[in-house]
Amino acid sequence: MEIKKSPKADLNNKRGLLLEIGLVVSLLLVIGAFSYTPEEKRIEKVDLQAPIVEEQIVEITRQDQKPPEAPRKVEVKVIADLLQVVTNDTKITTEVDFTEFDEDVDVVQTVGVVEEEVVEEDQPFLIAETMPSFQGGDLNTFRAWVQQNVKFPQIALENGIQGRVVLSFVIEKDGRLTNIQVLQTPDRSLSEEAVRVLSKSPKWTPGKQRNQVVRVKYTLPVDFRVQN
Repeated sequence: MEIKKSPKADLNNKRGLLLEIGLVVSLLLVIGAFSYTPEEKRIEKVDLQAPIVEEQIVEITRQDQKPPEAPRKVEVKVIADLLQVVTNDTKITTEVDFTEFDEDVDVVQTVGVVEEEVVEEDQPFLIAETMPSFQGGDLNTFRAWVQQNVKFPQIALENGIQGRVVLSFVIEKDGRLTNIQVLQTPDRSLSEEAVRVLSKSPKWTPGKQRNQVVRVKYTLPVDFRVQN
């Protein structure tokens, strides 16, 4: 069965009308967009007679920094031995009161046997016939060497620690410096510095007793002082 289309239902006949309506609507929208203006804001007049409030400017104060303290002068001094050794040349006098003896009492004379001095192997001498020498000099040369190499410990300097360190040591038969002992110290840091320097001592020329090489013991005080 053939479907017949009504001429009134054909939209192509209304195409021109619809196009005109669309153009009219678009034109109205454009005109409305141009005619719209936003609300104007009103600017109020500024009152120039209003008092001006001045703010006080406060200076920022900074705490004055203390000038750096002048470096303190430190002094390390190696002084003379504390021990006073009496040599064999010292004369010792003894007074004897003979009034205590009775004339009638017989005095028996005994002859003592003088034993020959024996040089002990391990016992160090406090004084020998030929004392050890250090770099061609005596103990004073060694004191000068210690004073040049010892340094004031920083931790002791910061804490204001000072004082005298007394050490003892032995010069062996081969010239080595051994048996370093701390006899007196105000602080461990000072004694450790003194021991450090003594332990690095070069070899000595050993001492002799009766033409035999012997061990000799020394006592050495070291002063650590801070001078203001």
